[in-house]
Amino acid sequence: MEERIAIVSRKTSETDIKLKINLDGKGIYTINTGVNFFNHMLESFSKHSLIDLDIEAKGDIGIDDHHTIEDIGIVLGEGFLKAIGNKKGIRRMAHGIIPMDESLATVAIDISGRSYCVMDFSFKNSKIGDMTSDIIKHFFESFGSAGKININIQASGSNDHHKAEAIFKAFAKSLKDACKIEHDSIPSTKGVI
Repeated sequence: MEERIAIVSRKTSETDIKLKINLDGKGIYTINTGVNFFNHMLESFSKHSLIDLDIEAKGDIGIDDHHTIEDIGIVLGEGFLKAIGNKKGIRRMAHGIIPMDESLATVAIDISGRSYCVMDFSFKNSKIGDMTSDIIKHFFESFGSAGKININIQASGSNDHHKAEAIFKAFAKSLKDACKIEHDSIPSTKGVI
């Protein structure tokens, strides 16, 4: 099997990001985004997807965390798209349902070549740790758009930390399953995705 690894970088006046992704890894990560709670979410994503991640990001977090998290979503999506290749043999569609204490997150994805995000969740507080809570939706929109993935997320619960972590873990499980090689053809009636 071909290695499904990509190295991607992005440098703007607001951020400087270097990323390496291995879709067939062991969940090994080195992540430094400058936003501690976001590091925790990406580490959880890596561990539960078994996708190896190396992310080094410098951003204008003195202003806020928006540009950094948005651009990491873009770079992660670009890296994913590059690593997944022509998608031959992948399962393509998958879902994950994760409880975390009182919270429950359901994520369904389709590595369809078409990006679309539907998200039904909200947070009580404007911050979770040192991370702006509403940027989580924008992160998934950026990842889905750059990675050409259809993402549908629903989550409920009373604790913002639990809800956010359940979302990232459910996304990890669904992406891990959707990337699995199961056969030797392109999983589409069109013949391409």
